[in-house]
Amino acid sequence: MVIVMRSEATGADVEAIVSVVRTAGVEAFVSRGVQRTIVGLVGDVTQLDATSLRGMAGVRDVMRVSTPYKLVSRENHPERSTVHVGGVPIGPDTVTLIAGPCAVETHEQTLAAARMAQSAGAVLLRGGAYKPRTSPYAFQGLGEKGLRILADVREETGMPIVTEVVDARDVATVAAYADMLQVGTRNMQNFALLQEVGAAGRPVMLKRGMTATIEEWLMAAEYIAQRGNLDIVLCERGVRTYETATRNTLDVSAVPVAQRLSHLPVIIDPSHSGGRRDLVLPLTRAAIAVGADGVIIDVHPRPEQALCDGPQALVDADLGELAQIMTDFPALLGKAPATV
Repeated sequence: MVIVMRSEATGADVEAIVSVVRTAGVEAFVSRGVQRTIVGLVGDVTQLDATSLRGMAGVRDVMRVSTPYKLVSRENHPERSTVHVGGVPIGPDTVTLIAGPCAVETHEQTLAAARMAQSAGAVLLRGGAYKPRTSPYAFQGLGEKGLRILADVREETGMPIVTEVVDARDVATVAAYADMLQVGTRNMQNFALLQEVGAAGRPVMLKRGMTATIEEWLMAAEYIAQRGNLDIVLCERGVRTYETATRNTLDVSAVPVAQRLSHLPVIIDPSHSGGRRDLVLPLTRAAIAVGADGVIIDVHPRPEQALCDGPQALVDADLGELAQIMTDFPALLGKAPATV
C-alpha cells in the first residue's frame, strides 16, 4: 500500500500519517520527489482503514500496488517522471546528452573532454573519480582528488556533474561534490550502497546489472526510493550474453519495457554496451529511436593514452556527427534536446 500526498501537503501532514501507520504496527517510508511525496507502507496493512487515511489532511489517494516495486511502479505513478540534475531535465519530453571521460585523469584532460562534450550538445558532465575494475591492478581512479577536478571543471564550464560512488562509506564525500550519484553495474545489488545513496539528497543514476533482469533492476531502484529519493534515472548499459563480438549486448527492448513498468526516466549507455568507438554513434541512434530519455557517452581528447576504456571513447572527429544526431533524432519522436 502507498499513500500519495497532495502537492501542498505540509511536513506536519506527513508526520501525522506516519504516526497513524506506525501505531498500527506498519513501517512507513517517506519518499519525496520534485512533484509529490509518497509514503510507502511495509507490513500487515490489513489493520489500516484506507477510507480513514484518505480523509486525513494532505492525502490525495491511498493505493494498493500489486507489483513488488511499489514506489517506482507506473501503478502508483501513471505519469512518467522527469528528474532534474542541476537544472537539467531528464524525462519524457527531452533527450539528454551526458558526456565526458570515463575516468578523471588530470584537470587538463577532464576540461578538454568537457569542452568536447559541450560542442556536441552535452549538458551534463560524466567522469569517474572512483573506478571499480575487474582487475585489482587496473586504474582505480583518483578518489577525492578526482572529485575536486570535476568540481573545478564544473566551475569553468557550468556543466553539472554525474559521477560514480562505489562504497557506502564514500557516499557523503561524493555527494558533497556531485550533482548526481551514479551506481554502476557491479553495484546494482549492493543494497547497503543503494540505501545510502537513497538518503544522500542527490539524484541517482542506476545502471542495470550485467546479468540482471528488468524486475531485479526495478527492485534495486525501489531500495533507493524507499529511503526517500524518487529522483532516480535508470540506465541500460548492455547485458552479458554468449556474444563476444561486442563488449556487451545492448538490450534496446529494456527501454520501452522499463518505461511501461516504471515512471522513472530510462537512458542508454552506448559506450559501455558496444565497447568500441565505431559502435557508439549507431547505438546512440538506436537509443533515441527506441525512446530513451537520454544517452551517456565517453569522450576523450587522447583515447590512445586513456587510463580507462580508451577504445570506446569518441574523439573530435566524431563530435559533429554526434551533434547532428542530437539535433535531428529527438525531433522524430516529438522531443527536444535537453538544455540547462
